[in-house]
Amino acid sequence: MKRIILLVTLCNFSLAMAQSNLNDILAAGLNDAERFTTAWLNPVTEAGVYSISNGWYNSADAKPLGGFEISIVGNLTGFKNKDDKKAFTLNTADYENLQFDDGSTSKLVSTALGDIEGVRVYVEAEIAPGITERVDFELPSGLASEDLNFVPSGYIQASVGLIKGTEVKARFLPKINTDDVKIGLFGLGIQHDFTKHLPADKVLPVAISAVIGYTNLTGEYDFTDTDVIDGENQRIDAKFSSWNFSAVASTRLPVINFYGGLGYITGKSDTDILGTYQVQSGPFQTTYEDPFKISNKVSGVVANVGTKLKLGFFRLNADYNIGEFNTFTFGVNFGFR
Repeated sequence: MKRIILLVTLCNFSLAMAQSNLNDILAAGLNDAERFTTAWLNPVTEAGVYSISNGWYNSADAKPLGGFEISIVGNLTGFKNKDDKKAFTLNTADYENLQFDDGSTSKLVSTALGDIEGVRVYVEAEIAPGITERVDFELPSGLASEDLNFVPSGYIQASVGLIKGTEVKARFLPKINTDDVKIGLFGLGIQHDFTKHLPADKVLPVAISAVIGYTNLTGEYDFTDTDVIDGENQRIDAKFSSWNFSAVASTRLPVINFYGGLGYITGKSDTDILGTYQVQSGPFQTTYEDPFKISNKVSGVVANVGTKLKLGFFRLNADYNIGEFNTFTFGVNFGFR
C-alpha cells in the first residue's frame, strides 16, 4: 500500500517496484528481471509523461506587458478503459527462466496500471548434478487493483506578459526531501499570440497562439531500510522530461471564455534501479550492483477543449485533453492583466 500512497501523494510514477516483488523478480535472473520490469513499468511511465505535459495554457490571449498570473494546476490522467495499457502478454519463450505455475506458455499479466492478481510463476534450474532448486512467487499487480484509475500530477505555475504578444511561463513543485523520498519538478514555457500583430487586435473576438513548454520531474526513493531485499544503498532514481508544442485558440470575452488546442507531446522517462541486491532464494543466488536501467520514449498528438471563468483577480479553468492517455486538467489562478 505504501507504494500506492507514494505514487498518488508525491506524483512520482515509477517508485512502485521497490515495495513489491523485487526480490522475486531478481531471483529469475537479471535478463528476465529487466525484461519483465520493462513491460510492467512502461505504461505507467508513459501515463506520467502525458500527465506532466498538460496545463501550459488556459487562454490563447497572451498577457500584456507586466500582466501576470499565478496558478495551482492539477492533472488527472485516466486509464480506466485502457485495457491495452493495463496488461501485457507474457510469453515464456521470450524468457530464459520464468515459467507459469499452471504450465501455460503465454497469458495476460498485469502492468503497473493493471489489476490482474494471483498469477503464479516459478524459476527452476539444476544447481549441481542431480540437484534441482525451484522458487515460486506471484507476479505483481498494479494501481487498478488498489481501485486507482488515474495518474496524478500537480505544480505551481507562473506566467508573465512581455512585449509584442509574448508570454513566458515557469512551473515548479516545491522540493520534497524526506529520509527516503526526494522529488522535484520544474518547467519553462513560452507563448506567442499572433493576433496581437493584427490591426484589429482590440476588436477581434478570438485569439490564436503558439505554445511551447518543457517539464522535468525527478524522484528518488531510498528503500534500503525496508527489508525488501538484502543489500546496501538500494534506491530507485526516476527522471521524466517532456515537450509540448501546441496551437491554441480562445474567445476574448470579459467573464467566461472557451479555449482549445491541438498539439504534439514528446517525452522520455529513465528509471534506474541502483544499489547492491543480494538474491538469497532460488537457483540464481547472486549479488547485483546497479542491476538495470529502464528507458521509455513517448510521443503523440493531443487535443483539448476547456473553459475559464474570470472574477476579477480570481480565475478558474478546467479542460479535457484527448491523447494516448486522456487527462483532466484544472487550475486555480490569481492574476492581473
